[in-house]
Amino acid sequence: MPQIVVLPHAVLCPEGAVIDAPAGKSLCDILLDHDIEIEHACEKSCACTTCHVLIREGFASLNPAEETEEDLLDKAWGLEADSRLSCQSILHDEDLVVEIPKYTINQVSENH
Repeated sequence: MPQIVVLPHAVLCPEGAVIDAPAGKSLCDILLDHDIEIEHACEKSCACTTCHVLIREGFASLNPAEETEEDLLDKAWGLEADSRLSCQSILHDEDLVVEIPKYTINQVSENH
């Protein structure tokens, strides 16, 4: 079972986290299942960038980003080469190190 290391985030995960997660599930769902309340304003439909994450290790093991995700990522705060939308990132068999950016472009938190 792959392991996800979530780097500390001042609000969402102050201590960081280490999660054993099943392959085949989206990174967003895994984070939410482990009480890391990452924003997902579009309800995980690949229509916003509020679930933007940075994949610090294991990027190549994720499913490739589709054109819609790539287009949306251009609008994400703090875009980097290892950026993904967590709702579109499907975990495979390799471990990941994930950083949640400090900000999103969302003006108001949805508090899902």
